[in-house]
Amino acid sequence: MDYLLKTEPTVYSFANLERDKTTVWDGVTNPAAVKHLREMKPGERLIIYHTGDEKSAVGTASVVTVDASDPRVPQVKIKAGKPIAKPKTLAEIKAHKLFADSPLVRQGRLSVVPLTSAQFAWLAGE
Repeated sequence: MDYLLKTEPTVYSFANLERDKTTVWDGVTNPAAVKHLREMKPGERLIIYHTGDEKSAVGTASVVTVDASDPRVPQVKIKAGKPIAKPKTLAEIKAHKLFADSPLVRQGRLSVVPLTSAQFAWLAGE
């Protein structure tokens, strides 16, 4: 499974992740989003999505480790991948048939969203 992680760029941006190289993805409180964090596995691919004024998929990352010993606050360490050459905007995502049934479109406030391989590839520009 691949995932999309939403972040407010004024709080923690993809540029911050590139600088830090790795980080623990935290601050997630929505029960559905926490469930997705718990289900992650090392090596899975991630899309980093900027919320706020940008509203676009801006970079890739991957899961390094998952510690779900506290199921309410799973510790997911991620590492930076590459910037997306042509970031995909929310309007482009909503217009694409690949995302018709995606929680990304249907549950706008969900901060951790599962993606299909095809969705990941399109967002990453592969």
